[in-house]
Amino acid sequence: MTEPDTTDRSTRLRDPERTRADVLAVATEVFADSGYSGARIDEIARRTRTTKRMIYYYFGGKEQLYLAVLEEAYRGIREAEQSLQVQELEPAEALRRLAVLTYDHHLKHSDFIRLVAIENIHRGRFISELESLHDLNTPAMGVLDGIIAQGHKKGVFREEVNALDLHLLISSYCVFQVANRYTFSVLFDSEFASPQRQHQMRSLIGDVVVRWAAAD
Repeated sequence: MTEPDTTDRSTRLRDPERTRADVLAVATEVFADSGYSGARIDEIARRTRTTKRMIYYYFGGKEQLYLAVLEEAYRGIREAEQSLQVQELEPAEALRRLAVLTYDHHLKHSDFIRLVAIENIHRGRFISELESLHDLNTPAMGVLDGIIAQGHKKGVFREEVNALDLHLLISSYCVFQVANRYTFSVLFDSEFASPQRQHQMRSLIGDVVVRWAAAD
C-alpha cells in the first residue's frame, strides 16, 4: 500500500479533528457496505490517505472504530430531531414535521439504515457497549414526550398515545421504506426510489402518525 506523503501526514497530525472526521466518514461507508466482519481497516486507511497505525492511534482498534461510527450515526438523527422548534408548533403539526424529518433523514443517510440492519444481525452486540447509548436515546423520547404532553393538554391526542409507540411507528415506517425500496421496486414493478414515490411516502408518514394519534 502506498504511504501518504509527508506533507499530507503532517497536516493531519496538526488537525486531529479533521483526521478523525475523515476517518469516521469513510469508515461509515465501509462498515455499511461490508458489515463489521467484512470491513477492512486497510481499505479505510487507503481511502483516507492515512495509515492503520494512525487510525488505531485515534480510535484504538476496529471494534472501537465501529462503535464510534454507530455513535456518530445515532447522534446525527438525534441532532436532527433536536433542531425542530416543536414548542412553537401545534401538536399535530409538530408530530407531522418530526415524522417527515425522520423520513428525510433516513432517505438522505441510507448508510444509517444499513448500519442498524448490521447491528441487528449481530443482535445488538456492539451497540449495547456504547456508554453514550442512554444519552443518545433520551432526546428522541424527550421531543415526543413534549409533543404528546401538549397534544393531551389541548385534547387533540388520545390519552393512550405514548412516546415509545410513536417512535416505533415512525422508525419502522421510515426504515422499511429505505431498506426495502429496491426489492419492492422489483416485486411490485413500481419505482419506489423515484422522486414521485418518495414524495408520496413522505406525505403518507405524516398523515399516518397524526391520524393514529388523533383523539376520536
